[in-house]
Amino acid sequence: MRRAPRNRTVVGCTLLVIALGAGSTGCSSGGNPLSAEPYDAADRISFNGPSEGKKADPDTPLEIVAEDSDGRITDVTTVDAAGRHVGGELAADGSRWHSTSPLAADSDYTVRVSTEDEDGAPGRKVLTFTTGKPTAPRNSGAKSLGVTFGPGKGTYGVGQPLTAELTAPIKDPAQRAVVERGLKVSSTPAVVGSWHWVDDRKLHFRPKGYWPENATVRMRSTLEGVRIGDRLTGGKAEPLTLGTGDQVIAVTDVAAHRLTVYKSGEEIRTIAVTAGKPGFETRNGVKVVLAKERLVRMLSTTIGIAEGSSESYDMPVHFATRVTWSGEYVHAAPWSVGSQGYDNVSHGCVGMSTGDAEWFFDTFHQGDLVEVVNSGGTTMEPFGNGFGDWNLSWAQWREGSALVGGAGSGPAPEEKARLRPQPA
Repeated sequence: MRRAPRNRTVVGCTLLVIALGAGSTGCSSGGNPLSAEPYDAADRISFNGPSEGKKADPDTPLEIVAEDSDGRITDVTTVDAAGRHVGGELAADGSRWHSTSPLAADSDYTVRVSTEDEDGAPGRKVLTFTTGKPTAPRNSGAKSLGVTFGPGKGTYGVGQPLTAELTAPIKDPAQRAVVERGLKVSSTPAVVGSWHWVDDRKLHFRPKGYWPENATVRMRSTLEGVRIGDRLTGGKAEPLTLGTGDQVIAVTDVAAHRLTVYKSGEEIRTIAVTAGKPGFETRNGVKVVLAKERLVRMLSTTIGIAEGSSESYDMPVHFATRVTWSGEYVHAAPWSVGSQGYDNVSHGCVGMSTGDAEWFFDTFHQGDLVEVVNSGGTTMEPFGNGFGDWNLSWAQWREGSALVGGAGSGPAPEEKARLRPQPA
């Protein structure tokens, strides 16, 4: 069973002493070994890196061993010139550290090792090496894994999930973990978020809560040159930067026949609506605006209603804001104005007057949120019919991660890395 090294408190204290000096009363006092300058730990450790002038095999795991029986390793960080960290595991007794994630070929690495002697005095050693080509030739039919980030450049609502499309299927859990570690998301302001594997080729990323307003979000891949499997290596991927706008949310209470719009937490408009009638109930749950169409032809045959039947229709519809790919919209419905605010008579869409629909159309944009409550319908599915990602709880969402899957409400990847080093 993996356990966090017993020295974590000591390391934190050591770093505090170095930063604050002898004036800190919490960790240092006269004669305390932790207040000393770190000694050179070169003679206290062994490293299986290449000899001088040689290059390391990227397929060979790194290993650092404490040679002093009275001392131990307290921390190891390994990072390449591109800022990619290598995951590793430190033995509970500090006797050994080894890498747990692959190295990239043709890359320069820096390894920073911290140790502690029998008196608790800290030691340091910085090691450098360069990887070359693998000594064991990779399969001649090896492929390069490409990644395409979505949804694209632009400004989106705070409900917009991010996507990563892979050029090859990834089924193996260990390989999924390598891929997921290499897909980096950062935002300003910062958020806690996680990737979720939708299928073997697609991942979605969302924060624990909605994105902050007016945020800048960046996605990039650090997989280039990293071995993912025997026949698969990470390839190049174009980074993507996008932004968010104001928080705009519509809540449709089907039982009350009212749609309420909130902007930045403030109610700005209430609209009388009609929703799906019995047999055609509007889906409950949170949906994300997918697109807008000023004029769309709606055909009953597209939702399985036979042409010529009593429920069939074929009509032009104005100011249609799409929330599912199967044909659910918020749109103008001048033919049902008499029922709006009083009864549900649609085939699943949310209808309103032409004036209200035009205002809604102009106010909402891709990535904004439309929530439906108190409908007799099913709940919006998470995937496959638009973005129903927000209908999963945070614990359920994290179950779809190869890094924290099944962790429930445990630490996020960035917090977990503080307990056991992981690639970052």
